[in-house]
Amino acid sequence: MHNTKMTGIHRNLQQKIALLLEKFPVVTILGARQVGKTTLAKQVVPDWKYVDLENPNDVERILHDPVFYFQQYPRHLIIDEAQTYPELFKVLRSCVDEKRQEKSRFLLTGSSSPEFLSHISESLAGRVAIVDLGPLKANEFYQKPLSDFYQLFQKKLSADFFKTLKPQCTSQQMQLLWLKGGYPEPLLEDDAIFQQQWMDNYRNTYINRDIARLFPKLNRFAFQRFLQILCKLSGTIINKSDLGRAIEVSEGTIREYLTIVSGTFLWRVLPSFEKNIVKSIIKMPKGYLCDTGLLHYLLRIATFDELYENPIIGQSFEGFVTEEIIRGLQATLVTNWQVNYYRTRNGAEIDLILTGPFGMLPIEIKYGVTPNLKSLRTLIQFVKEHHLAFGMVINQSEEVAWLTPEVVQVPVGCI
Repeated sequence: MHNTKMTGIHRNLQQKIALLLEKFPVVTILGARQVGKTTLAKQVVPDWKYVDLENPNDVERILHDPVFYFQQYPRHLIIDEAQTYPELFKVLRSCVDEKRQEKSRFLLTGSSSPEFLSHISESLAGRVAIVDLGPLKANEFYQKPLSDFYQLFQKKLSADFFKTLKPQCTSQQMQLLWLKGGYPEPLLEDDAIFQQQWMDNYRNTYINRDIARLFPKLNRFAFQRFLQILCKLSGTIINKSDLGRAIEVSEGTIREYLTIVSGTFLWRVLPSFEKNIVKSIIKMPKGYLCDTGLLHYLLRIATFDELYENPIIGQSFEGFVTEEIIRGLQATLVTNWQVNYYRTRNGAEIDLILTGPFGMLPIEIKYGVTPNLKSLRTLIQFVKEHHLAFGMVINQSEEVAWLTPEVVQVPVGCI
């Protein structure tokens, strides 16, 4: 990602990465292609040497004698697209271990490889901090600080928190990001024709280069059909055997395809919340396409009118809000948190359940402005059964308000 417009954009993760470099010898930025990993790495450590493992000249110099190369550059080195040559990790490890106490030595970026993480964790266990970078979050695009909303998770959840919370963006501002997605280049260009061409190119490059290189035996035609059908299922529970029948491939192949799309950071898997002992829970995971701009492009939705007429609207908004929250939490120093969804066999459902050191927060996501109180029954019941501080509804309203003693409404502009 070398868009000049990107260089001026402050990313939420900048501070966190700088902090992690003070504590670890190696930090790795993971994310889908074209989300701005290179730009971010250069912003965090602008004076470090930069090498790109997709540049043949850089590769030749390093691979000719990796041990000698790391002796020449034992610190302050950015290695871009590090997943391309996993064999380098063993050399990197011995280089790090020669001066085990020294921090802030290497900053890696990586994308498009389900195996990349296992290579890192095997070779650099205990020596590396890993950070996920998604497409632009709304506050990054509008160049506002990370919302106060995320301070809610810094300590035990408290209902008093909402007295001062105000939306940071308007509903209209959030709608733009929801429709267009957060890939920096097409978003910053603000040109419908360019966006279309960029997305065409992104899809083709992804399938014909990344996927073909990682899985040379893959049937690209079947995988393309899988992607197309998967979009229509974004935000739902995926039935692998139904999906396999639709594409005429085995359930095992569908499992492999799902591993590919989540391993290349295009698809987010939400596991089922199974801590409820009373109710009969559906245990299959739910999933959605991480970027709503890519989702809408693949579904041929170009305008708001088309989005509002499409049955995917509810799931699309749900995926957008879930990703905004996940990206916000990833930018904080809160650790050991999980995201799940909840659904019983009777059809009672909650879109998102966050659990972590702060406690547990069930969240309903509605693309409307005024919630139907009847639709909050499951949420209220869940709050009472689990003795929680409160539950939350995120929608397109303009103000924070308590809808019932158990449920607070938070406008999407707050997150």
